[in-house]
Amino acid sequence: MQFIETQISGVKIIVPRLFLDDRGYFYESFRGDIMDINEISSSFIQDNQVGSKNKVIRGLHYQLKYPQAKLVSVSVGKVLDVAVDIRRGSPTFGDHISIILSDENHKMLFIPEGFAHGYSVLSDTAIFQYKCTNIYHKEDQYGIRWDDHELKIDWQNSNPILSQKDLNLPYLKNIKVNHLPIYEF
Repeated sequence: MQFIETQISGVKIIVPRLFLDDRGYFYESFRGDIMDINEISSSFIQDNQVGSKNKVIRGLHYQLKYPQAKLVSVSVGKVLDVAVDIRRGSPTFGDHISIILSDENHKMLFIPEGFAHGYSVLSDTAIFQYKCTNIYHKEDQYGIRWDDHELKIDWQNSNPILSQKDLNLPYLKNIKVNHLPIYEF
Protein backbone atom coordinates (compact mmCIF):
# COMPACT_ATOMS: atom_id res chain seq x y z
CA MET A 1 0.00 0.00 0.00
CA GLN A 2 1.10 3.52 -0.76
CA PHE A 3 0.13 6.28 1.70
CA ILE A 4 0.00 9.80 0.30
CA GLU A 5 -0.11 12.82 2.60
CA THR A 6 -2.49 15.60 1.58
CA GLN A 7 -2.35 19.34 2.24
CA ILE A 8 -4.47 18.78 5.38
CA SER A 9 -2.64 17.03 8.19
CA GLY A 10 -4.02 13.58 8.97
CA VAL A 11 -6.03 13.13 5.76
CA LYS A 12 -4.35 10.44 3.66
CA ILE A 13 -4.89 8.90 0.25
CA ILE A 14 -4.23 5.18 0.20
CA VAL A 15 -3.37 3.40 -3.03
CA PRO A 16 -3.43 -0.39 -2.65
CA ARG A 17 -0.97 -2.67 -4.39
CA LEU A 18 -2.95 -4.38 -7.15
CA PHE A 19 -2.16 -7.94 -8.22
CA LEU A 20 -3.47 -8.57 -11.75
CA ASP A 21 -3.66 -11.71 -13.84
CA ASP A 22 -5.95 -13.21 -16.50
CA ARG A 23 -8.56 -14.02 -13.82
CA GLY A 24 -8.90 -10.46 -12.58
CA TYR A 25 -7.27 -8.70 -9.64
CA PHE A 26 -6.62 -8.89 -5.92
CA TYR A 27 -5.65 -6.26 -3.36
CA GLU A 28 -5.65 -5.84 0.39
CA SER A 29 -8.23 -3.20 1.25
CA PHE A 30 -7.32 -3.16 4.93
CA ARG A 31 -4.39 -4.31 7.05
CA GLY A 32 -4.45 -3.13 10.66
CA ASP A 33 -0.71 -3.46 11.17
CA ILE A 34 0.12 -1.42 8.07
CA MET A 35 -2.50 1.19 8.98
CA ASP A 36 -1.01 1.53 12.48
CA ILE A 37 2.50 2.01 11.08
CA ASN A 38 1.15 4.82 8.86
CA GLU A 39 -0.62 6.55 11.77
CA ILE A 40 -4.09 5.53 10.69
CA SER A 41 -6.42 4.21 13.36
CA SER A 42 -7.13 0.53 12.95
CA SER A 43 -9.76 0.56 15.69
CA PHE A 44 -12.70 0.58 13.28
CA ILE A 45 -15.88 -0.75 14.89
CA GLN A 46 -18.54 -0.22 12.21
CA ASP A 47 -18.60 -0.86 8.45
CA ASN A 48 -21.20 0.81 6.24
CA GLN A 49 -22.17 0.33 2.62
CA VAL A 50 -24.27 2.77 0.63
CA GLY A 51 -25.71 2.43 -2.86
CA SER A 52 -26.59 5.63 -4.69
CA LYS A 53 -27.52 6.74 -8.19
CA ASN A 54 -26.03 9.39 -10.45
CA LYS A 55 -26.14 13.01 -9.22
CA VAL A 56 -26.76 12.09 -5.56
CA ILE A 57 -24.87 14.19 -3.05
CA ARG A 58 -24.72 13.01 0.56
CA GLY A 59 -23.33 15.26 3.26
CA LEU A 60 -21.57 17.09 4.63
CA HIS A 61 -21.99 15.11 7.88
CA TYR A 62 -20.14 14.71 11.18
CA GLN A 63 -20.64 13.56 14.77
CA LEU A 64 -19.47 15.68 17.69
CA LYS A 65 -19.80 13.70 20.95
CA TYR A 66 -19.02 10.41 19.21
CA PRO A 67 -16.55 11.52 16.50
CA GLN A 68 -15.73 9.16 13.68
CA ALA A 69 -12.54 8.67 11.75
CA LYS A 70 -13.39 7.03 8.43
CA LEU A 71 -11.71 4.90 5.80
CA VAL A 72 -13.73 5.30 2.60
CA SER A 73 -13.67 3.47 -0.73
CA VAL A 74 -15.81 2.69 -3.76
CA SER A 75 -16.34 -0.86 -5.06
CA VAL A 76 -18.71 0.01 -7.92
CA GLY A 77 -18.82 3.26 -9.86
CA LYS A 78 -17.21 6.62 -9.28
CA VAL A 79 -17.65 9.33 -6.66
CA LEU A 80 -16.10 12.64 -5.75
CA ASP A 81 -15.32 12.27 -2.05
CA VAL A 82 -14.95 15.39 0.11
CA ALA A 83 -13.56 15.96 3.62
CA VAL A 84 -13.78 19.43 5.23
CA ASP A 85 -11.62 20.39 8.23
CA ILE A 86 -14.04 21.80 10.81
CA ARG A 87 -11.75 21.57 13.86
CA ARG A 88 -11.82 24.85 15.81
CA GLY A 89 -8.29 26.24 16.01
CA SER A 90 -6.94 24.13 13.15
CA PRO A 91 -4.58 25.97 10.78
CA THR A 92 -6.58 24.43 7.91
CA PHE A 93 -10.06 25.15 9.34
CA GLY A 94 -12.56 25.40 6.46
CA ASP A 95 -10.19 23.81 3.93
CA HIS A 96 -11.22 20.66 2.12
CA ILE A 97 -9.82 17.70 0.25
CA SER A 98 -11.67 16.28 -2.74
CA ILE A 99 -10.65 13.14 -4.57
CA ILE A 100 -12.11 10.78 -7.15
CA LEU A 101 -12.65 7.30 -5.69
CA SER A 102 -13.68 4.61 -8.14
CA ASP A 103 -13.76 0.93 -9.01
CA GLU A 104 -11.01 1.70 -11.54
CA ASN A 105 -8.45 3.53 -9.38
CA HIS A 106 -9.17 1.55 -6.15
CA LYS A 107 -8.00 4.52 -4.06
CA MET A 108 -9.15 4.95 -0.48
CA LEU A 109 -9.31 8.06 1.69
CA PHE A 110 -8.60 8.16 5.41
CA ILE A 111 -10.46 10.99 7.16
CA PRO A 112 -9.56 11.62 10.82
CA GLU A 113 -11.98 12.76 13.51
CA GLY A 114 -13.00 16.41 13.28
CA PHE A 115 -13.96 16.50 9.62
CA ALA A 116 -17.29 16.85 7.83
CA HIS A 117 -17.66 14.26 5.08
CA GLY A 118 -19.71 13.98 1.92
CA TYR A 119 -19.64 12.70 -1.62
CA SER A 120 -21.15 13.18 -5.08
CA VAL A 121 -21.98 10.22 -7.34
CA LEU A 122 -20.48 10.74 -10.81
CA SER A 123 -21.32 7.35 -12.38
CA ASP A 124 -24.75 5.85 -13.16
CA THR A 125 -24.65 4.07 -9.81
CA ALA A 126 -22.09 3.69 -7.05
CA ILE A 127 -21.51 1.40 -4.11
CA PHE A 128 -19.57 3.18 -1.41
CA GLN A 129 -18.03 1.64 1.73
CA TYR A 130 -16.67 3.26 4.83
CA LYS A 131 -15.20 1.98 8.05
CA CYS A 132 -15.82 4.08 11.18
CA THR A 133 -14.08 4.31 14.55
CA ASN A 134 -17.38 5.01 16.32
CA ILE A 135 -20.92 3.80 15.75
CA TYR A 136 -23.62 5.96 14.20
CA HIS A 137 -25.52 8.02 16.77
CA LYS A 138 -28.66 9.58 15.31
CA GLU A 139 -28.88 12.12 18.15
CA ASP A 140 -25.30 13.27 17.47
CA GLN A 141 -25.69 14.08 13.78
CA TYR A 142 -24.51 17.47 12.57
CA GLY A 143 -23.80 18.79 9.15
CA ILE A 144 -22.91 21.62 6.81
CA ARG A 145 -24.69 22.62 3.62
CA TRP A 146 -23.18 21.03 0.56
CA ASP A 147 -23.27 24.34 -1.36
CA ASP A 148 -21.61 26.54 1.29
CA HIS A 149 -20.03 29.24 -0.89
CA GLU A 150 -17.19 29.88 1.56
CA LEU A 151 -16.01 26.27 1.23
CA LYS A 152 -15.75 26.55 -2.59
CA ILE A 153 -16.33 22.83 -3.23
CA ASP A 154 -16.72 21.84 -6.88
CA TRP A 155 -19.01 18.83 -6.61
CA GLN A 156 -18.82 18.15 -10.39
CA ASN A 157 -22.59 17.90 -10.28
CA SER A 158 -24.84 20.54 -11.88
CA ASN A 159 -28.23 19.16 -10.84
CA PRO A 160 -27.80 17.26 -7.55
CA ILE A 161 -30.25 15.00 -5.76
CA LEU A 162 -30.21 15.62 -2.00
CA SER A 163 -32.22 14.53 1.00
CA GLN A 164 -34.46 17.10 2.68
CA LYS A 165 -32.26 16.78 5.77
CA ASP A 166 -29.14 17.74 3.82
CA LEU A 167 -30.93 20.63 2.11
CA ASN A 168 -31.76 22.06 5.56
CA LEU A 169 -28.23 21.95 6.98
CA PRO A 170 -26.64 25.28 8.02
CA TYR A 171 -23.68 27.03 6.46
CA LEU A 172 -20.42 26.59 8.37
CA LYS A 173 -20.38 30.24 9.51
CA ASN A 174 -23.83 29.76 11.11
CA ILE A 175 -22.90 26.73 13.22
CA LYS A 176 -22.54 27.44 16.94
CA VAL A 177 -18.91 27.22 18.01
CA ASN A 178 -19.73 24.54 20.60
CA HIS A 179 -21.16 22.40 17.79
CA LEU A 180 -17.73 22.12 16.15
CA PRO A 181 -14.90 19.80 17.19
CA ILE A 182 -11.73 21.18 18.79
CA TYR A 183 -8.35 20.88 17.06
CA GLU A 184 -5.96 18.74 19.07
CA PHE A 185 -2.33 18.61 18.02
